[in-house]
Amino acid sequence: MPKRSSKKPRDVNALAAAIVAEATEGPVDDGKNPAAVALGRLGGKVGGKRRAAKLSPERRSEIARKAARARWGK
Repeated sequence: MPKRSSKKPRDVNALAAAIVAEATEGPVDDGKNPAAVALGRLGGKVGGKRRAAKLSPERRSEIARKAARARWGK
């Protein structure tokens, strides 16, 4: 019977680490345009702050109350 040429470790944790390392090796092309991703991230970082600055204090309070009810009212 031929010998197996597997270099996988027998320890479960080491095996898991080897699988993750093998799966994440090298650049992964996910089909996204890096410039578009950067531009979208830039807008996303600014958007929340701009929206909060634009809202009236009453509206911000209303939104916060609704969020608290959704979070704690279950």
